[in-house]
Amino acid sequence: FVLALVGGCFALVGYGVGAVADGLSGLRERSVALRGLAALTAAGAVVVYVWGLLHVFGAVVEAEDGGTDSSPVRSCRTAGWEERAAAGVEITGYEVRVVPLGFVCGTSDGGRYDNGDVPGYVNPAVAGFGLTAAASAISAGYLSQRRARTAAGRGPGDDGEAGR
Repeated sequence: FVLALVGGCFALVGYGVGAVADGLSGLRERSVALRGLAALTAAGAVVVYVWGLLHVFGAVVEAEDGGTDSSPVRSCRTAGWEERAAAGVEITGYEVRVVPLGFVCGTSDGGRYDNGDVPGYVNPAVAGFGLTAAASAISAGYLSQRRARTAAGRGPGDDGEAGR
């Protein structure tokens, strides 16, 4: 799975760099540069997400490690856990969240908290890269459609029904 993501990232980066260079140099239309930007930012989103997944994977491996000193779950032992345990609030389990990415610990009083293993910049960076990729792809489609309508003799807002 991770190898497929890495391969996909290399493909997106390769396409993106070439398309941005061609679009900005004037060899091809501007929409190509926007499609390249969409590919590059999508690759950025995937890379940052995989980086966060590696952090979650590390927390899961640590949580599933049996043996001495494995209870309560080591990944959930954040600052103050000993005081909470002394007050009767025990760590009861954990869950992995994929969107937003995180490792969430559960307590005996029904509370939940993120243990902070996933760096704080991961989820905002994935959202930012993803939204930029989507906006670039939509803009590239709009420019391509506008260019095609102009070449056909219709204006950008004309749906071809006027005069019928």
